[in-house]
Amino acid sequence: MAKADPPSSRYPRRRSNSPELLQWRRQPPLAAKEKQQPLAEPSSKEEQLDLPQQASPLRLVLVWGVLLVSSLALGWNLYRLQIIRGSELRSLARQQQMVSLRPFVPRRSILDRNGNFLALDRPAYSLYAHPRLFKAPKEAIATAVAPLLKRTPDQLLKQFNSAATGVRIDNSLSEEVADRISALRYDGIELVKHYSRLYPQQQLAADVVGFVNVDHKGQAGVEYSQEKLLERFVRSVRLNRSGNGALVPSGFPEGLSNFDDLRVQLTIDSRLQRSARAALKQQMQLFNAKRGTVLVMDVRDGSLLTLVSEPSYDPNQFYKYDVGLYKNWALTDLYEPGSTFKPINVAIALEAGVIKPDTVIRDEGQIAVGSELISNYNFEERGSPGLLTITQIISNSSNVGMVHIVEKMRSQTFYGWLERLGIGQAVETDLPFSAAGSLQSQESFTTSRIYAATAAFGQGFSLTPIQLLQLHGAIANGGKLVSPHVVRGLTDSKGVLYWQPTLPSPRPVFSSDTTQAVLEMMEAVVKNGTGRVAQIPGYRVAGKTGTSQKASPSGGYSATARITSFVGIVPVDSPRYVVLAVVDEPQGRAFGSNVTAPIVKSVMEALMAIEQIPPSQPLEAQD
Repeated sequence: MAKADPPSSRYPRRRSNSPELLQWRRQPPLAAKEKQQPLAEPSSKEEQLDLPQQASPLRLVLVWGVLLVSSLALGWNLYRLQIIRGSELRSLARQQQMVSLRPFVPRRSILDRNGNFLALDRPAYSLYAHPRLFKAPKEAIATAVAPLLKRTPDQLLKQFNSAATGVRIDNSLSEEVADRISALRYDGIELVKHYSRLYPQQQLAADVVGFVNVDHKGQAGVEYSQEKLLERFVRSVRLNRSGNGALVPSGFPEGLSNFDDLRVQLTIDSRLQRSARAALKQQMQLFNAKRGTVLVMDVRDGSLLTLVSEPSYDPNQFYKYDVGLYKNWALTDLYEPGSTFKPINVAIALEAGVIKPDTVIRDEGQIAVGSELISNYNFEERGSPGLLTITQIISNSSNVGMVHIVEKMRSQTFYGWLERLGIGQAVETDLPFSAAGSLQSQESFTTSRIYAATAAFGQGFSLTPIQLLQLHGAIANGGKLVSPHVVRGLTDSKGVLYWQPTLPSPRPVFSSDTTQAVLEMMEAVVKNGTGRVAQIPGYRVAGKTGTSQKASPSGGYSATARITSFVGIVPVDSPRYVVLAVVDEPQGRAFGSNVTAPIVKSVMEALMAIEQIPPSQPLEAQD
């Protein structure tokens, strides 16, 4: 068997005659080439390696000094920023990075004692016009919007032409009116929602409630004096400012969106307030008087059922009225009470022991005290009445009789009693701006007879109407001075009393025997004296008239200006209410008996009906 040829013999090997291949084959390997050609030494000094020279010691010192000083400066600056100014810079950073916002929460509502709203917050809208954005003619927009605002198109056009943008048309639109304006879909008309304070009774209780300004802060009345009670407590929301300036809440306090439903309830009775204002306005118009006030107080605790001042204002539009009307002059203005103070002086004399209820005093009709001549109001008609009992002195409002009563006391004793009753001091009450009365210094009062003599019939010193009401309340309740107030407390939506203010304790000043004797003397005033106009069939009424001269700015007293007043207490058999009416500068033949006594009678009749006070005796048993 023949042997097979090897693969190489089967396929003949091709020989390449390529010049490149032949050249590669002729070149020796790289390693061999390097061995054959040793490295040649540089031919010159420039081709030798450039070695670094040794550094200078001075240069090293300078470099290290600069580094050391820089490190110390950097360290000091860090210490100054982090330690010395750390708190200051931290505060500045927080001011820039964080913002605290106090969400708006409506004020608490104000109610009268029967739960009727006197003040409440409601959604309201401010209307702005931007005429440069109008796409419809100004005339067309004015014609469509004016009837909704109860204005004329010409009035709106005048406002539209006042500026190109940001014209405020109205700032207290109701939600209903705002919806109707929004439905018109006019470009350039903007409505901004906010909360507005609404006083649904308007002028009825403005003297007590007051009003808030555009910043929702109280400026008068209860809105001012009870600001903390009316504002609900709200936690502030803290917001972080991001890198692009956007505000991001860092967290909401617990209970942020929830607030109580408590309301501030007053002791004022809106029904009686309405009756008192109507009676006061009628008499003021009849006698063309300058101003007047009516107050009704429960003598047991000092709660005020009525406090009316006239003229008044509408707190919904307070900016349209004279600022002088914002104050309640029953608390802020002083006057000389005149004869309505005589029962107080009789009580002082009885307590001092210088007279008794059955004491008899001679009334000459006119007497001289030093260089001054003091007369009774009817001296020219009646002359000298002669001997009078204390009751007759009160009933006939005898000035001379009162001077004799006061002269039985030492002037120091009389002055001490006036101070004890608070004359010259302000009445403590929850209403704002109560003024302090005026009284002569003790030295002047005790060294000159005329001051004690004029004070005997209510002249020569001054007080506020609410202080006179407080003093007669002490006659009615057995001798205790109570604090007149209008805040009953906080109630919830169901009328349940949640919180009640703490009132000062009643302060005893007279004994019950003294006040009972004076009360019977005041009843005689209404039965047979100057207060007969105030009689109410079936009821025992006590009262006292007063007609005092007004002090003149130039000194002395005015010959024409006077203040008339009447104070009434009902019912005498169980005294509970004291009513005071004061009218300033009535014109014509004006006295307490014909100007203010009818007002008090009208208010007491309404009071009897509202409180359902039964008659003291059957009508047929009366004369």
